[in-house]
Amino acid sequence: MKKEDIQPWDWQRILFGEAPPEFLVEVFIRTFIIYVVLLAIVRLMGKRMGGQLTISEMAIMVTLGAIISPAMQIPQLGVLMGIMILICALIFQRGLNFFEFKSGRFEELSQGTTSLAVKDGIIQLEEMKKAKVSRQQLFAALRNQNVYNLGDVGRVYLEACGIFSVYKKPEPSPGLQIYPPEDQGINSFSQQIVEGNLVCASCGHVVEETDTSHTCEICSSSEWISATVSLPSQLTVS
Repeated sequence: MKKEDIQPWDWQRILFGEAPPEFLVEVFIRTFIIYVVLLAIVRLMGKRMGGQLTISEMAIMVTLGAIISPAMQIPQLGVLMGIMILICALIFQRGLNFFEFKSGRFEELSQGTTSLAVKDGIIQLEEMKKAKVSRQQLFAALRNQNVYNLGDVGRVYLEACGIFSVYKKPEPSPGLQIYPPEDQGINSFSQQIVEGNLVCASCGHVVEETDTSHTCEICSSSEWISATVSLPSQLTVS
């Protein structure tokens, strides 16, 4: 657009830009397609992409961020086009919430389901792989809950919104300590080695033996370390 084409108070250009009013129908279709694709891509990126937002809420946030700039800065685009897209995003979000409330199956498809990340101190590696979550992400979440040994954990759920829910056992049992690997000296403060017990360094499965030549029956790993148990006066970090 040339400089002389931009005239103040040209309401036709301000509201509709250079496109005819009928183009708003195409805007609706474009927004719907982009929203669905964005929702699918964010969903495929894994639960932790959402943080504490749901997948659909995060998609709306990204969509809104992309909507605002062009309608305000590009002379060829009308303000009504941006408003139309904002209204479309609102309709899609409200409609999505309505159908999620009405149908549990639809809610599973759009938001995902809860995954069992740890069961009785053992990491569920297949579930972790499906959720695209690493061990270190899991360990960081557990340490944030003052848990430093998988033997203290009864269940860890990875919720559909991407947060971890941790349920501890009533009493600690031998398991895999989850301090950062580079901090070698801290385990003596809160962990005690359990003689005659080994733990799989991959999944946290504990066996009562000292032979490290066999593979883990849970995950087929051959990396074993000494199992430890949390002391009663376990170190806590504020």
